[in-house]
Amino acid sequence: MSTAIVTGSPVPGSSLEGDLRELGFDVRFAPDPADAEAALAAVPGEQRVAVVDAGFVGHVHALRLGLTDPRFPASAIPGAVAAQPAARQALTRAVARTGVDPDVVAKSLEADGTDVHHPELGELVAAVPADPQARNEARQALASVDDEAIRLRTAVKARDGFFTTYCISPYSRYIARWCARRGLTPNQVTTASLLVALIAAGCAATGTRGGFVAAGVLLLASFVLDCTDGQLARYSLQYSTMGAWLDATFDRAKEYAYYAGLALGAANASGDDVWALALGAMVLQTGRHVIDFSFNEANHDAEANTSPTASLSGKLDSVGWTVWARRMIVLPIGERWALIALFTALTTPRITFYMLLIGCALAACYTTAGRVLRSLTRRARRTDRAAAALGDLADSGPIAEVLAKALKTKSAPVLAAVGAVAVVAVSALTDFGSVWPIVAAAVYCVTSGLAVSRPLKGALDWLVPPIFRAGEYLTILVLAARADVQGALPAAFGLVAAVAYHHYDTVYRIRGNAGSPPHWLVRAIGGHEGRTLVVTVLAALLTPTDFTLALTVLAVAVALVVLAESIRFWVASAQRGEPAVHDEGEPA
Repeated sequence: MSTAIVTGSPVPGSSLEGDLRELGFDVRFAPDPADAEAALAAVPGEQRVAVVDAGFVGHVHALRLGLTDPRFPASAIPGAVAAQPAARQALTRAVARTGVDPDVVAKSLEADGTDVHHPELGELVAAVPADPQARNEARQALASVDDEAIRLRTAVKARDGFFTTYCISPYSRYIARWCARRGLTPNQVTTASLLVALIAAGCAATGTRGGFVAAGVLLLASFVLDCTDGQLARYSLQYSTMGAWLDATFDRAKEYAYYAGLALGAANASGDDVWALALGAMVLQTGRHVIDFSFNEANHDAEANTSPTASLSGKLDSVGWTVWARRMIVLPIGERWALIALFTALTTPRITFYMLLIGCALAACYTTAGRVLRSLTRRARRTDRAAAALGDLADSGPIAEVLAKALKTKSAPVLAAVGAVAVVAVSALTDFGSVWPIVAAAVYCVTSGLAVSRPLKGALDWLVPPIFRAGEYLTILVLAARADVQGALPAAFGLVAAVAYHHYDTVYRIRGNAGSPPHWLVRAIGGHEGRTLVVTVLAALLTPTDFTLALTVLAVAVALVVLAESIRFWVASAQRGEPAVHDEGEPA
């Protein structure tokens, strides 16, 4: 429930009251300042409240942007200011101090230290005309601009991939409007997208040509809904903490479930075992995301954060065709899903995975090389917050923590890489059941502790978390492949999926300014180095069949613990009314 206090005398012919009621506000008129203060005091503290000048002339969507966005504690446009419960006391103080002029109140809030959001209105009209002539001009401007067209246009993400921009968004925005007019929420559309993707995975698992064609079509339909949920959130300003988490989490669940469906379909169609390719695709894609997250967290608040490479990138972005070429090279989710859908429908799962691995590998090389060059040339100074975020993304367990306290050294990325390469290479080059992978895993534990023994503030320290991900995931993949028994690779796929969920959940918490997962959770699931050591020990002590069973049990245990804590945290955050989150970052 929200309340709008309209200050001053009503203007004949004004549509303000109707516009506010359309936006869900209970409208109360306050002809003089004393009435306004009394009306403000009477509004329950858990409600959003808006103070609007009775002389306001503007579009409904301007009011929507200025008064209903849940992401900000306070927001303002000319002639109107709004506050959520977190900023209610500040609003009350500002009104008591300055009166009820919304523009003056907004400035007072900012002077008092409250962060007031001022949405970009563009062509939208929002004004309080001072005289009849100015009012007439404002109304003419109001009539000449179609705010619904602007609302539809701005429902589309400002920065997106080529496929999404030109093949999906031109019509998905209208689906979003259809959903909004029928009272559907972004979370419902997100859930529908997940269900369609799971059906697509089921079709792929049949192993028939008809099933593969249906899977490709349904995967694209799922992506249309995936775009629609964000556009619906922007169209109707239905942002939420839970929605941002569901959207990000379900994207990963859909993609990895589809990989599993393709692997099952290959086995059912011709007995082709492509589980190693499916797991490799998941490892590569997760690694790409960790590189993105780590680099962005290390640099978004760094000081002296400029470089010749970044300047060149900015110049390239000023040339139209290079913008789209560079966005396609990184193979964002739209291009990636289009590639997967096309090759699923026309070829075999093995060829689909080959094309996916080649495309993702090229994209990873391109983006990582550019970021390394930027890091080496910009001489940025990392903040303590960035170092803490990288430490959380590292996911160090108790073994690495103990070693980090006992030993101090530098060259974090080099040490991390040495340990990761050692454990993966030894696991690949020795027979299954050998003790040498345990020795290599012990070395990995030592180098992992050394890598995080100091705050990760070096130029390339953002590489440490993705190196750890590669070391752990590839060790599991290699040992499962070396076991060479049916079920080992699917069990490894499940274990990596469970651990990857934990790592993604860590990212979403950091992005939402919610901190990191609780320390007990990281300790309970061993940290990356602990899990790597456990898997090598299991491979040395157990038969291939028993090793497969152990991987399955470990995957289920990790998944249950991680999912239970994650769901508890995000549901509790939503119930506490945490500030809404909506990520407009790079295409996933």
